[in-house]
Parts: sequence; C-alpha cells; structure tokens
Amino acid sequence: MLPSELSALAQNASLNDLLEAAERLTTDGHGQNVSYSRKVFIPLTKLCRDVCHYCTFAERPKRGQRGFLTRDEVLEIARQGVRAGCHEALFTLGDKPELRYRVAAEELASLGHETTLSYLAEMCSVVLNETGLLPHVNAGVMTEDELVMLRQVSVSQGLMLESSSDRLMERGQVHHGSPDKRPAARLETIRLAGEHNIPFTSGILIGIGETRAERIESLLALRELHERYGHIQEIIIQNFRAKSGTKCASAEEPDLDDLLWTIAIARLVFGPTMNIQAPPNLSPGVYERLIRAGINDWGGISPVTVDHVNPEAPWPAITELASRSTASGRTLVPRLALYPSYVDKLDRWVAPRLHSSVLRNVDSAGFAREDDWAVGLSLPAPHLSAGATDRALDCLLDKASSGNELGVEEIGRLFRARGGDVHAISVAADSLRRKTVGDEVSYVVTRNINYTNVCYFKCGFCAFSKGKMSENLRGKPYDLALSEITRRAAEAWERGATEVCLQGGIHPAYTGQRYLDVCRAVREGAPKIHIHAFSALEVSQGARTLGISVERFLGRLKEAGLGTLPGTAAEVLDDNVRARLCPDKLNTGEWLSVIEKAHGVGLRTTSTIMFGHLDAPEDWARHLLHLRKLQERTGGFTELVPLPFVHMESPLYLKGRARKGPTFREATLMHAVSRLALHPLIQNIQTSWVKMGIDGAKVALQSGANDLGGTLMNESISRAAGTEHGQELSPEAMEAIASSIGRIPVQRDTLYRTTSAERRETSLIASPLSPVVETPVVKYQHA
Repeated sequence: MLPSELSALAQNASLNDLLEAAERLTTDGHGQNVSYSRKVFIPLTKLCRDVCHYCTFAERPKRGQRGFLTRDEVLEIARQGVRAGCHEALFTLGDKPELRYRVAAEELASLGHETTLSYLAEMCSVVLNETGLLPHVNAGVMTEDELVMLRQVSVSQGLMLESSSDRLMERGQVHHGSPDKRPAARLETIRLAGEHNIPFTSGILIGIGETRAERIESLLALRELHERYGHIQEIIIQNFRAKSGTKCASAEEPDLDDLLWTIAIARLVFGPTMNIQAPPNLSPGVYERLIRAGINDWGGISPVTVDHVNPEAPWPAITELASRSTASGRTLVPRLALYPSYVDKLDRWVAPRLHSSVLRNVDSAGFAREDDWAVGLSLPAPHLSAGATDRALDCLLDKASSGNELGVEEIGRLFRARGGDVHAISVAADSLRRKTVGDEVSYVVTRNINYTNVCYFKCGFCAFSKGKMSENLRGKPYDLALSEITRRAAEAWERGATEVCLQGGIHPAYTGQRYLDVCRAVREGAPKIHIHAFSALEVSQGARTLGISVERFLGRLKEAGLGTLPGTAAEVLDDNVRARLCPDKLNTGEWLSVIEKAHGVGLRTTSTIMFGHLDAPEDWARHLLHLRKLQERTGGFTELVPLPFVHMESPLYLKGRARKGPTFREATLMHAVSRLALHPLIQNIQTSWVKMGIDGAKVALQSGANDLGGTLMNESISRAAGTEHGQELSPEAMEAIASSIGRIPVQRDTLYRTTSAERRETSLIASPLSPVVETPVVKYQHA
C-alpha cells in the first residue's frame, strides 16, 4: 500500500473497517496461529547514559551496589528459565553507561571488559553454552562491529525505533537529553543489521507526544528498510504506560481505540506475512480485541522473571493466554526468539555456531517444540495441546475421506495442523480407518535379521552402519555367517514366526550373489517361513554387481525364496531432502523404479517414510503423493510404515545438522494424514512401537493406524540409533495394546492374512531366544 493510500485510509476509514481489513490480512498470512516466546528476562545492567522521560528501567549508580549482573547471577536466571521450559534468554540493558558513569567503566574493567557490549557478548556465550537458551539482545544503538560481534552469540537482536520524529528530541519532549534516541542513529543501526543479515525486532512506542501521521511515517521508515533487507522479524506496537517517579507520570496514556487503530495500521503497512506484536501485559483483559486488530504474536512471556521495563505490569499466565486466544479462534503456538521463516534459512540469518542450538529446539515448521517427548525415549506420550478448530478444514477432510487425491499444499496444511485441528484430523482418520479396515489391530510374529552393519554408503542419519570411519560408533562391525542366518531363521519358526525380515548395510564385498545366498540360507533353516528382505538399494546394488537388470535380479531372488520387499531406503522421496540426507543413495526416481519393477514381477512391498530430521511438511506431502501414484499403477504396496527419526546417536544430529526427530504432534499427524492422503489405495497404516513406545503406539492406533508391525525378536537399527523401547514385544503384549483401547487383536502374516491356529499357539508358548552370534568383520574391500 502506497503512503498516499495509507494516509487516505487512516483519515477516512472507520475503526471497524480498519480492524476488519487488518484481521483478514493477518489470517491470510498466519492462519489461526498466534505465537509467543517463552523467555527469561536478564537485565544485564540498568545503568544508562540516556534520560528518557518515561522510563523507570534506567537507574543511576548507587553507592555500595554493583551496576552489572555477575556471571553467576546471569546463569542462575537462565537456569531458572530452563527449568520452566523457556527457550529464549532476553538480554536488556541500558545504553553505554560507561560513557556517562566512571563507576560503570571501573566495574566493567574489573570484569575484564572495556565496554558493556563486550561483556554482553561474553554473557550471551556463557548462557548459550551452559544452558542452551537462545540469546536475543536489546542492546541499543550500535556500530557495525558491535552488531557483528553480537551476531556470533545471539540468534536475533532488537531496537525499538519508537518514533522517527526528530521533534521528540526537542526541549520539553520525551527524548530530550537522550542521544541514543536520535531517529537517524536508530534507523542506521537497524539498517546495518539488515546489511549483516541479523534477524531484527523493532517497533514504535505510541502515546509519547507523537501524532498519528508521525506513527505512519515511522512504520513506513521501518518498512523501507525491511523491503531492502528482509531482516525485520516483528513489529511491536507498544503503548506508553505512565509511571510514577518519571517526568511523564501525569501524562495521558493512549486509549484502547488508539492502540487498536495503530495495530491495524501497522498490519496494513506491512501486509499479511509480517509478525505484528502487542505486549499483552500492557493491555490486560482485552486480548481478543488485540487479535482482531491484526496481531499474530504476544511477544516474550516469562514464567520466571518480571517485565523489568514495565515492572508494574505482570505477565499473563500462559494458560490464560492460550484459553483467551482459543476464544478468539486462534491457537497459541510457542516459538523461539527466531521466527520460523528465519529458521528456514539458517545459513543466511544465523551464525554457524548457533545452528545446532536452533535445530534442537524447533519442529518441522520452525516453531518451538511443544514438549520434551522424543522418538525412542521412555517418556509418557504427552497430551496434545488444545486450541481453535478451523471449520474450513472440514471440506479438506471430506475430500480425502471420499478417496479424492489431495494436492501438496492441502496435505501440507494437514501436517501443519495445531490445536483443535489436530484432534479433528485424528478423529477423521480414525473414522476412516474404522470404515476401511474395521476395529482389528493386526501384528505379525517376525524376526529381524540384520545380516551386516558394514556399509559403504554415507547416509547422514544412520547410526547402525559401520565403515572404516565409523567403528567408534555404537557397536562393532559384523557380517553374519550364513550358518547363523540359518540358525536364526529356524529358531524364529520354532517360536511361532511366519516371517523373517532381512536387511543390512551395503557391505562393499557383497554382490548380488550374497543376497541369493542369504535367501537360500533362510530356506535351509525354515522352508515355510516368509522371506521379507532387501530394500530397493540392495536390489539395485545386487543387480549392478552381477551385471544384470533389476528385473532379472528380482526374478532370481524370487526363485531363491524371496516373498516380499520392505519399502525402506525411501527416507523422504524428495531429491532436495535426499541431497542433504543421503546424497549417495538412490534418488527418488530410482527408488520408485526399483519398487515398480518389484511389483511388476509379482513381489509386493511395504512403503515407508523416515521423517523428522531436516525435512518439512511439504516434503512429506510429496512423498505420500509419489506412493499414491505408484499404488494407482501397480497396487503392490501392502502398507505404509511411518518411521520417525531417532536422533540420539545419529551422526547428522550429533553434528548439529538435524532436528530432534518429530514432535509427538507431528508423529501422530503422520499416521492420521497418511490414512487420509492414501485412501483408499493403501489401506494398512502401521505404527512402530519400537519408535513410538507403547503409549505413543496407542495414540497412533486411535489416529488412523491399524497395525502394530512385528514382534521383531531382534531389533538392531533403532537400538543403534538410541531408542529405549526394547528389541522384542511378545504376542501377548501386542494383543494387550489392542485390547486396552477397545480394539480386536489379530495375528497376521506378511500379506495381512490371518495366521493359522498352529502358528499363533506356537508363538504364545515361545521359548527364550538363544544368544546371537555376530561374526566379526575381516575386510572392507569392495567386490
């Protein structure tokens, strides 16, 4: 919107018209989400060289009292924040007190610093390294070098413009005698931040003597800088509060309509995508009206510390803010000090040393993780957060439930759901599951045989495979003797199994002949057992090493006894993701081609998705659509198995390049959305108890899943990655899970046929497993 158009609108439009226009823009850009940052407020120093007439934060030096928090005091505040679930450490301080007060300079010298800002940089680094909280700094007017210095130890910085009016610097005005309030100096700091790709917070303070026209000029000045650099994360509209003991103690505060008018104008100036914030503690009891005016963020809320700038205004309880947001049709969403669009481009916006700290605290959309749950850890399944429900979602759910194909954006919308929308999607998926496959919960008695953990591929996520450079990771390299594979297959049959699942690393000495030999070894030990083995990668490598086509090799495997293939090595079927996750693996087209050829020779397969690392909801959507389209052509998939990323021992995570796996909300949605997006073509959705845990598996079974997978007997891959959920779950335990949620347990085979009474009875009286023998590796040479 042009400045002339804004001026005309501001002068002629009614307040209601402005509010309606602003709210439309807000929901266009942010949907139902209204965010906040859970923070601690660290007032490093209240000494300041400026004398703003409305401020109670700044103090003069007091005899016998320190002017700066010590390292231990800073850390104690930060640690309180960690215990309260905070993500942000907000450092606020007075402007350059050492330039006005000799005692400030002397105290800084005793701390080993010449300037307040160099001490700030040290404290940011200390908090980051020792607590993991992400620093955001409000450090006043700064030079280019000072901004760059603080960029190395903070994820974002901020400086309120307050006003671009020089008039407020004149005698008798609020900024007289405060050199750091000069608009040109503040705008230059904000400009320099843009030049150096520093995510930045700014805004205006209303009710300090400025006119409405000057407010618009201030917002336009900020917009011009943002249009140039794209670095302003949020605009704060802060209303002046009169404080006793200041020169403005008797000044009139802006009324609510004035605040709402300014918020709406800010939204109209910056458009739908900007984050517009109004501090809720400065306008208690009118939260719904602030939302209607165009905000999409509540700013930082501290469960630990007071608002040191406005100590008379207590923070609202986060639970109250959530309920009031829900009442306004919004869902309260936690964020970091770095907004999602900046998280999405870390390489540009954040110093490399901070990347891992950001990634470990975010979900797939770039918001803060909602809880401490992680895949594979023995933690109870958290309750999914409440929030508003978007009735427009009903059309999308009806479309999917009718069997119509959804688009990438539509599936991505489902994956990004929060609050009440998550519940609505889960209910729709569960209803569709009931109509499609009934109330049975199936499982298969199987034995996993991971025949080698030696692999020459370099998948960044994998903690299982061993090569010359990874023997220091969990476990020693091994290559099972064929006789051990035979023994394990025979033992599995004796314990009631109908299937063995065989996978492993791509050993450099293996050729396709080895895979044929493995099938024959299984047949020798258990002639009737179903062989479920070899991913698309092993098939491709086996065919290449024998110099034959994939189709011919698949035919030979089938002749050797292969029954079906696991749909692993798919990870995420998006080549941009694969280029970072597993660059030397099959690309999307190659994986799909091998699987289609398997279906073509009569070998059915499962399908999988391994998610929650460096991927995004739209990547998951493309993956599901690839599977759907292939299933339309072949009908060869038996099921989808969502495999949430186990982060604990993953090299990609340990190097700070991946998230901490999916959140519980995301893991639940993967099962629910898959049911909807793949309907009616793939009818079975499996949940992995070894990754989700028992409680998590129960939630998944009530969110679209109908299968618990295998009893496993030996599980090595997830265990190597750090999961704590064990290696085997007995048939009795499987059936207890189903019964506990009012469902009917059914023991099945690989192709979802009910097993014979003999197999089931044998599985229920299985003897303990004999110790396994893992044959040490003697060579790594390529075949």
